[in-house]
Amino acid sequence: MTTGSKLILLEEIAEFFDHFFAIESYTQEERGGVYLPSTRPVRRLGLILEPWAQLHQWVSTQHLDALFLHRPWKLEPGQLAPDIGVISYHLPFDERLTLSFNPRLAEVLGMSGLEVLGKKDSRAIGMIGEIPTQSFARLCHCVNQIFGGYEHVRAAECTEVTRIAVVGAMTDSLVREAATRGADVYITGQLRKPAEPALLETKIGAIAVGHGRGEVWGLQSLAGVLRARWSTLEVVASTFKIELI
Repeated sequence: MTTGSKLILLEEIAEFFDHFFAIESYTQEERGGVYLPSTRPVRRLGLILEPWAQLHQWVSTQHLDALFLHRPWKLEPGQLAPDIGVISYHLPFDERLTLSFNPRLAEVLGMSGLEVLGKKDSRAIGMIGEIPTQSFARLCHCVNQIFGGYEHVRAAECTEVTRIAVVGAMTDSLVREAATRGADVYITGQLRKPAEPALLETKIGAIAVGHGRGEVWGLQSLAGVLRARWSTLEVVASTFKIELI
């Protein structure tokens, strides 16, 4: 016996995200949620990082009912049709789905024995764990495959990499903590000059993926999460010129 699919509403998706992103650990201003309300049923949801000039045309061409918008601040009044709803999560998205304490990313990197590395307002911003023994070159190749490239690399002094840190920030103290806790390589978004003395002194390797690449990976991951939650929801992810699906 089959039953008809229940309509998916914007508020329902927002409730799911509120739980998924654990928004109770953020201040009211940082939490996100429904940015532009709509009662239109959501059959096709678009995922974007930020608005661009042709957004209205893209929404129309893709036959979208609503949007997930990472950075909503440049969305102009009237840029979308009145019945297109928008959900927005900024900091929770960054801390849950990009270069942070991110079990989904840890899985594809082959990390195990995850531990928290670094905190902000009592929230984890990084992770450290074991990976299958490999050369630094092999790890770089893996990172390149996952993110579609990287910006900067500082080779690890050790010949074999067995433990890595993935952190959404790079400070002198975080690099030293990673090295003290046995990490051979520090993976982050961007190399930061204040952390250079720590890199030189600890001889830890570093890979800077690029902030944008981390966000693109997070958007792809979010698409998978949504498809796993709603079998009937069609998800279209785009990052300006880079079409993900």
